[in-house]
Amino acid sequence: MLTIMAHDASAGSSRYELTKLIKLALPLVAAQLAQMGMGVVDTIMAGRVGALELAGVALGGAVLWPTLMLVSGVVMATTPMIAQLNGAGKVSEVGEVTRQGLWIALVLGSLLAMALQNAGLVYRGLGIEADIVAVTTGYLDAVSWGIVPVLGYFALRYLCEGLSWTKPAMLIAGGGLLLKIPLNYWFVFGGWGIEPMGAEGCGWATALIMLLEFLAMATVVQFSRIRKVGLLQRFSRPDTAQIGTLFKLGLPIGMATFVEFGFFSVVTLLIGRLGPETVAAHQIINNLSGLVFMVPLGLGMATSIRVGFNVGAGDLAAARKTGWLAMATSAGFAIVSIIVLLIFGTTLISLYTEQQQVVGIASGLLGIVACFLIFDGVQVNAMGALRGFKDTAVPFFIAFGCYWLFGFPIAWTLGFGFFTDLDYGIHGYWVGLALGLVAASFVLALRFHKISLVAVRPA
Repeated sequence: MLTIMAHDASAGSSRYELTKLIKLALPLVAAQLAQMGMGVVDTIMAGRVGALELAGVALGGAVLWPTLMLVSGVVMATTPMIAQLNGAGKVSEVGEVTRQGLWIALVLGSLLAMALQNAGLVYRGLGIEADIVAVTTGYLDAVSWGIVPVLGYFALRYLCEGLSWTKPAMLIAGGGLLLKIPLNYWFVFGGWGIEPMGAEGCGWATALIMLLEFLAMATVVQFSRIRKVGLLQRFSRPDTAQIGTLFKLGLPIGMATFVEFGFFSVVTLLIGRLGPETVAAHQIINNLSGLVFMVPLGLGMATSIRVGFNVGAGDLAAARKTGWLAMATSAGFAIVSIIVLLIFGTTLISLYTEQQQVVGIASGLLGIVACFLIFDGVQVNAMGALRGFKDTAVPFFIAFGCYWLFGFPIAWTLGFGFFTDLDYGIHGYWVGLALGLVAASFVLALRFHKISLVAVRPA
């Protein structure tokens, strides 16, 4: 009895909340690193084929990932809803929420797949070289076949995570990465009856992994403790009221993610004018910074779950404490990452390519990347904490303003060369990216302070 009382007394303390947060976050961080690792595999193998193939993967990803994050963000509305239902002891309502999320995944995923298959119009309209466009569209046509399965995977993954069970995502994503490496090598370089496909091979390998991840997560849901929610034990027609609720909560989540990823992606497309070597260098740096970002991103997902659980349980002080602990933890990790990048950055870049021109351009961007890592981690965890409070609309407008009304004009002005004295090329673009993230971190943290303080101390 004394042990139980001591444990209960610690609930809500900083140490208790941080322990809970880290326990949730570690599998999510591992899952995000594995997902990002698949992109690293694409980048390294395409880079070994040549700068043209690497540029094709980079420009394909510039359209693929923002749009996929937009749609998956709508489906992600199930996570805070399920977390709050779990905290409030209403697990019986979870299955229906997830079934409606699956309907959203099916419809929006089908529309996105068709859009990706016709993305060549975007690249040609931007004046990108025809040979790069051909490689890029081949990659997107292939990967489009995995869009519906991967959104189904996300819907089932968010179910598990909303119930504070994050290990399945880690195990499935880790297994996907292990399969991705030999599949990529086979499809990219050819062999055993398959002709070398280059960047297009990256797309087919990715689509196949997406399908396998969905099947694996469906198996977990059907034959584990998640079965108790009755997700697959009954069929539900689309419920316009429930879908409307999910859209109201999830569309701002998707749009907020979209404006951030879109910010980076439009800059990538603009850099496409500077030639395949510069695009390749940009892709490598984007990949390295993205790998670092996966840790605060996974922590931000855990923050959303833990904050949502505490809100559902009525412990608003613990919800507020969790948000600040997440931001501080992310900043500490970023400091370590900055040191590693500044010391070993050029060596890491050399793993991606042997072309010294590409290595030189990429190495020149390391200092700018180091400057924004802390702010990038803070903003994604502030965003995650706000989602736990179901505050998604205002954070979207904050993200839009910071990235597109502040950071993007700076990036365009400094990078595009409108003014002779301010023509900094790729470095100018990255300065704009960095300043957008700095602004977002400050404003989102301020928003969390306001929302969580009002919740704890209502007027």
